[in-house]
Amino acid sequence: MNQQPVLPRVSKPPVSIGIIIACIVVFMMQNISAQLALWPLHSGRFQVWQIVSYGFLHGGFNHLFFNMFAIWMFGLPVERLWGSQKYAQYFVICVIGAGLIQLLVQYISGEVYPTIGASGAVFGLLLAYGVMWPENRLFLIFFPVPIKAKWFVLIYGAVELVFGVTGAMPQVAHYAHLGGLFFGAGLLWRWGWRPGMTWK
Repeated sequence: MNQQPVLPRVSKPPVSIGIIIACIVVFMMQNISAQLALWPLHSGRFQVWQIVSYGFLHGGFNHLFFNMFAIWMFGLPVERLWGSQKYAQYFVICVIGAGLIQLLVQYISGEVYPTIGASGAVFGLLLAYGVMWPENRLFLIFFPVPIKAKWFVLIYGAVELVFGVTGAMPQVAHYAHLGGLFFGAGLLWRWGWRPGMTWK
């Protein structure tokens, strides 16, 4: 007797849609942003919940739109494949990981400014998408050339590293982006993935 495979359970609505709705709601309540943004440890304004809450804040419409578009584009397929519970765990770990790296960088540099945005988690989702569907070709607005997902991940990660080291675009938290990528890779490794499975 053949048994049907157990498919990952996706909540209704999916976690991805819930995240998008939460970010939009928080965006419309800018008066609470100062308490939810991630402040450096030495700023005197740091609170432990900020390590998660900052990921639901955005500084402007473009910032919000592109992050939510990325969650819809990359997050929904990953959630359908993994199921909502595993996906939510991955997303939160990427948010926390990005925040921890940002706190470390600011502690070393001594700079004091708040960090906001889901971009670190988005980088983690981009990695997950590239790992799950490495041969899928992406055609993005700011990169109007079809490129395989696995190469896009490497190129985008390298660009963020260069920007972080050189100080280009200082208003962007490049190391937080890399932190989301790094912690996402760590969790994928724990789940059994190895880079050689994607990049040969």
